[in-house]
Amino acid sequence: MPPGVQLSHDTNKTTAKTSLLKEKDVHLQQIAIFMKIFRHAGRVLSAFFAPIRCNAAFFIFMYILGLVCTYAVVPDKKGYHAYSLAWDELFLDLYILCLFLIVLPGIVRQWVRRLFYFIAYGIALIDVYCYVEFGSTITPTMLLLVGETNTDEATEFLSSYVGFDVVFSKVGWVVLTGMVHVACTYVVSRIYYRRRRLVRRHPWMIAALKMARAAVPWMGAVTLALLIYTASECIENKRAVVRLMSCKNIGSVEHELTRKDKAVLYLPLYRLVFSVYANSLTAQQVDKLIGAIDTVHVDSCSFRSDNIVLIIGESYNRHHAQLYGYDKPTTPRQKARARRGDLVPFSDVVTPWNLTSFVFKHLFSLYTVGDKGEWCDYPLFPELFRKAGYHVTFVTNQFLPQAKEAVYDFSGGFFLNNPKLSSAQFDTRNTQLFRYDGGLLNDYDHLRPEGKDHNLIIFHLKGQHVDYQTRYPKDRTKWGVNDYDRPRLNPRERHILASYDNAVLYNDSVVDAVIRKFEAEDAIVIYVPDHGEECYGDDIRFYGRMHSTEITARLAREEFDIPFWVWCSKKYRKAHPDVFARIKAARDKRYMTDALAHMLLWLGGIHCPEYRDDLNILSTDYNENRPRILKNQVDYDKLDVRGDASATNPNNKKR
Repeated sequence: MPPGVQLSHDTNKTTAKTSLLKEKDVHLQQIAIFMKIFRHAGRVLSAFFAPIRCNAAFFIFMYILGLVCTYAVVPDKKGYHAYSLAWDELFLDLYILCLFLIVLPGIVRQWVRRLFYFIAYGIALIDVYCYVEFGSTITPTMLLLVGETNTDEATEFLSSYVGFDVVFSKVGWVVLTGMVHVACTYVVSRIYYRRRRLVRRHPWMIAALKMARAAVPWMGAVTLALLIYTASECIENKRAVVRLMSCKNIGSVEHELTRKDKAVLYLPLYRLVFSVYANSLTAQQVDKLIGAIDTVHVDSCSFRSDNIVLIIGESYNRHHAQLYGYDKPTTPRQKARARRGDLVPFSDVVTPWNLTSFVFKHLFSLYTVGDKGEWCDYPLFPELFRKAGYHVTFVTNQFLPQAKEAVYDFSGGFFLNNPKLSSAQFDTRNTQLFRYDGGLLNDYDHLRPEGKDHNLIIFHLKGQHVDYQTRYPKDRTKWGVNDYDRPRLNPRERHILASYDNAVLYNDSVVDAVIRKFEAEDAIVIYVPDHGEECYGDDIRFYGRMHSTEITARLAREEFDIPFWVWCSKKYRKAHPDVFARIKAARDKRYMTDALAHMLLWLGGIHCPEYRDDLNILSTDYNENRPRILKNQVDYDKLDVRGDASATNPNNKKR
């Protein structure tokens, strides 16, 4: 072989080898870059896990405690279940809290965790205990009741209600969680202080620790995935919580809680914070009303009516009243009195709101829709009656302070239950609630001797409030499932419909019993419910109230159309023929109940700076064309609600 050939072959061989080495170097460099990226990714992912890793015991036991509290307050009844996103949202909430903790110095972090343990377990015990004993978690009313409790009452309460048997209730779930937490903390601390000795004695622990460290990035990846998932699942509830805690007054709070997508305050701490917040909002309005007590002024009073009785009903759909054309005899007693001519039903009356609290503020305050300022900037009519010299009695089957009072009841009754405002408005009040409204009648008989020559008596009924079947005694049941030829409704829906009509019938007997108590007196009785109620009208498969929907003609008909009537005793009609003539003349006038206080003041012969003739339906200067704005949104009279007025007009008069 020629020398040149051999040289060429060796050169090629060298070149190939060099090329392979270069390729190998490139490959190694790529691997190195990849490993570098992998290590950086591992550090990033580890950072996501760091808040949990550095607060592991805190995260684990607070998560367990949160779930315990969530499930402990679920009623043991069919149809009730825990908040479906509790597992997800609890993870997100605790992660955010741990993220805050990790930025604190070590010693500070320890003390902050200990403080949080004390707060979390303490509030959890109180919340679950209240649920076990009173059927209610922490509410605004609960806080008010606590605030009004003195040392003696607290001591008596603790001796009466707090016993060892509580541990064996759902409260024991919280206690057990705390005990396991303490035990685990003790065991872990012992292991930590003996870790070197244990490692020497058990070499396998070194391998286990190395594996744990190696798993940290993977745990970070899992944490990141869970954060993305839980955040996407819970974002709507977080937005709802922000909306709720941004409300500027207690009425807005109630309205927010009626939304379909309302905030779920699933933890005791959240319920406590909300209760404090709600009470702070009510305090602002209460302070205004209290501050105005001494400035409320009555110019004069002629005592036009000796006895004025106001009956406030609840959730009464006018189109379920026989008095207004319903095809079932749900109001036979009212119908009979209307035929005799002493009861005058008004045919075109609406309520400004379908929420009890809003309605009560409008009913009791001289504020009307469209006026300047807020409702609490105006005096309350019972306060004016007391100033004028009337004896004012308030008999309620709803607005008494009680632990399990919902925010709706709280919002509607807080200005009635405040001690200073209550004493400014009422001379006499009942102190007991009853299962059925009929119980108020005997209660009033005990209070009646306290009355004087001139009286304002207010009855506040539970009426047809959900749950309908609990609003009347079983022996007063008249209609059942088979009494309704409504093929589009299933048996359960027809049962609810029957229960509502039975409740209307029972209500008829209660209001008639109230009338009978004043038949021999110079008295006038006014009946008005707070709002209407959906109950499968036009075969719509729904009952209750559609709080967050657009106000349509059908919705206005069901939820804002209300019965309204005035009854006058024989003595009253004889003594005040002009008043009775005005009542009959006004029966078909357009009216909204936010102006009721002005009519009541006129009936009492009370003159004050805030009284307005144009708002009094019995006045010759009454403005019938005043816009009737529902929920501050829609003009009732621009909706096509009364196209079938003749069918529901008790006076058989088309407008």
